[in-house]
Amino acid sequence: MKSFMIFGSVIGFLIGAGFSLAAGCPWPTALWRASIGALLVALLARWWGRIWWSGLREAIEQRRHARSITPVNPKPAAKI
Repeated sequence: MKSFMIFGSVIGFLIGAGFSLAAGCPWPTALWRASIGALLVALLARWWGRIWWSGLREAIEQRRHARSITPVNPKPAAKI
């Protein structure tokens, strides 16, 4: 989970700083906006990571459960 938050904060900081500097904001304003962007994207990355991780665990459990069930033939093969 930490890696999602760290990655999200770096991406958010770069996006916030990039857009602020592209708009011609002074450095203190760009740094402030980059910090807010880092916080918001880190929180979104943590939320998305939890959803992704729970979906992955559920898929693994479903696959494990499907392997443990033996296939059942509903009707016997016809004799010729």
